[in-house]
Amino acid sequence: MITAKYIIKKIKRQRVRRALKATLRGTPERPRMIMVKSNKYLYTQVIDDASHQVLLTASTLEKDLQAKLKSAKNKDAAKLLGETIAERLKEKKIETVVFDRNVYAFAGRVKIFTDAAREKGIRF
Repeated sequence: MITAKYIIKKIKRQRVRRALKATLRGTPERPRMIMVKSNKYLYTQVIDDASHQVLLTASTLEKDLQAKLKSAKNKDAAKLLGETIAERLKEKKIETVVFDRNVYAFAGRVKIFTDAAREKGIRF
């Protein structure tokens, strides 16, 4: 039986997601920061897995970020999103986080996002 390529890709992504979820846990002192990329926007959330609460969110869908950007999904958007979430983390007095890259490779927009947050003083 021949399996379609998109089904094989989906199964591989699920396997990676399961493996990452088994190893990464957020605590109140060191919450988990997850990044999600869609076809149009970039999103990030800071989650405390112990209490199952979302502490902070940021996305390129927000009006104030869209005003500064030409495109909501390119490398400039990733950099601005990293700086924005870092500022919000500083306001909540959170210095260190566990970074969950989701199923994405640590390159391109994901790397630029983390570098921008590191420049603002957030430790991974």
